[in-house]
Amino acid sequence: MFPALAPLQIGGIIGFVTVIFLLLAIALVYSSVVIIRPYQKGAYTVLGTYRGILDQGIHFIYPFVSDVTRFDMRTQTLDVPRQEAITRDNSPVTADAVVYIKVMDPKKAFLEVDNYERAVSNLAQTTLRAVLGDMELDDTLNKRQEINARIRKELDEPTDEWGVRVESVEVREVNPSKDVQQAMEQQTSAERKRRAMILEAQGERRSAIETAEGDKQSNIIRAQGEKQSQILEAQGDAISTVLRAKSAESMGERAVIDKGMETLAEIGGSESTTFILPQELTSLVGRYGKHLTGSDIKENGHVLDGLDFDEETREMLGLDDIEEILGQIDEEAEVDVEAMEQEAQKIKHGEDSGVDSADEVIEQMDAEIDGGQTDIAGGPEESDTAEDQ
Repeated sequence: MFPALAPLQIGGIIGFVTVIFLLLAIALVYSSVVIIRPYQKGAYTVLGTYRGILDQGIHFIYPFVSDVTRFDMRTQTLDVPRQEAITRDNSPVTADAVVYIKVMDPKKAFLEVDNYERAVSNLAQTTLRAVLGDMELDDTLNKRQEINARIRKELDEPTDEWGVRVESVEVREVNPSKDVQQAMEQQTSAERKRRAMILEAQGERRSAIETAEGDKQSNIIRAQGEKQSQILEAQGDAISTVLRAKSAESMGERAVIDKGMETLAEIGGSESTTFILPQELTSLVGRYGKHLTGSDIKENGHVLDGLDFDEETREMLGLDDIEEILGQIDEEAEVDVEAMEQEAQKIKHGEDSGVDSADEVIEQMDAEIDGGQTDIAGGPEESDTAEDQ
């Protein structure tokens, strides 16, 4: 019975040994092959001895006695935990940051420092507290770029010895204590209220100035219009006076003749037989005959007296240019309503109305009125002459 079992036991032992050898062969191959990825480099050691840096690809090493430490050559991000610090003006603040680093020399990162990531993070924490403690509270809140630059400068020298480069440092938040925050909020609120009151006062002042300027311009325009109206009315009265005087002069002769004929009629109708005749009777009767025969009859080569103005009077009154005068008066009397509305809108919205001062407006309008008066009446001296007549 036992001899029959011997071959089975031998076959089992052989199979077991074969499996062990296969496992050992697989472990040997696995430990002797190293794959380095494109963004990695490896520090190679054999029995604790540094042998060099392995680049990307497949590498065969001594099994069981070799070790490869891989380094990521890409830019890495390290979070700096929130730190508490006391500023120069004794205000407590808390801040956290982010540090961007990159391994430049894997040999130094392997030989000069133990866990370079933890070392950089700890160094960044202490540097952040030191920088905040060397600044005042307002500077920590306003000069964020300066804080970043100072931390990076402090980290550059020690990290260079570790084969690591600090590419950037960004402080994310700087928060003062709650009591300081409440005081700052009250200060900000008071400052905003002060600015609002100043702006409101400036707006009211601006509105009052614009309203006063608009009223002033309105009064100037109204006064100038009244002045122009009075000048035109005075010119019209002067012309009317001259016309009435000339008309009375022309009608004087006819009135004398009519009065003389009425007197003759009364003398003829009296009961007296004795008549006293004036010396100019013959002349009076002759002049009466001229009026009876018509104004177009000539006697002794002389034209009968007419009612037309002489050239000097017509030129003085400007009767030949009456249409031009009336057109100038109409143009001066016209009011540009649209322009006045646009001017009012400019004043309402606080825009420049185009008028520098009231004195300039008055001088400009006086010049225009003086020019218009010269064109209509032929000059100030002639106007005075017409009024004297």
